[in-house]
Amino acid sequence: MTAVRHLEFLIEEPSMEAFLQELLPGVLPEGCEFEFRVFQGKQDLLRKLEKRLLGYRDWLPAECRLVVAVDRDNDDCHELKARLEQAARRSGLLTRSRARGGPWQVVNRIAVEELEAWYFGDWQAVRQAYPRVSPNVPNQARYRNPDAVQGGTWEAFERILKKRGRFQNGLRKIEAARAIAPNIDPARNRSPSFAAFRDALAEATA
Repeated sequence: MTAVRHLEFLIEEPSMEAFLQELLPGVLPEGCEFEFRVFQGKQDLLRKLEKRLLGYRDWLPAECRLVVAVDRDNDDCHELKARLEQAARRSGLLTRSRARGGPWQVVNRIAVEELEAWYFGDWQAVRQAYPRVSPNVPNQARYRNPDAVQGGTWEAFERILKKRGRFQNGLRKIEAARAIAPNIDPARNRSPSFAAFRDALAEATA
C-alpha cells in the first residue's frame, strides 16, 4: 500500500484553518505535508464541493488523501453526512465510509456542532491558553458532553471567556484557534466528533 504523504483539507472558514495549522504538525507523521482549501462559509463549500472533487479526481495521486471538514451547526448530522458522501460519489471518488476498511480517497468529517466543541473536549488546552477560566467547566452537566452543548457551542464558549475578562467585544475565533490548538492533546480530547477526525487522520497516515 502506498504511504500517504499529503493531505488536502477542504474547510468552510478561516478559524478551522488556523486551528489545523497549529494542530497538524504535532499530529501527522514526519514528512506528511498538508494544504488547505478554504471556502467562504459552509454553504459555499456545500455548493462547490462536487465540482471541486471532480477536479481532484483527474490528478489525485495514490499518496494523497482529501479531508472535508464542516460544522454541523443546526443541520441533521446524518443528512449532512449523506450530502457530503453523495458529492464524493458523484465525482467518482471513494470515501472512507464506502471503502469499508479498504483504501479510500476522501473522508468527510463533521464538527458537532462547531469547532468550539473541540475546545470543550480538551478544557486543559483552553486553560493553558486562558488560565483565568474555571477548571470546573467540564464537570458541569451542560458541558459534560462537548458535542451536546445547548444553545450554541461558540456562544457558550464566548460567555465563559467573557466572564473571565476575555473577548469583551465578541469572540475572535481565529485568535482563539491559534491560542488553543497548540495545547490540544488528541488522545485526551473528549469530543466524539474530534475523535472521529483524529482517527481518520491516523488511519490515512498509518
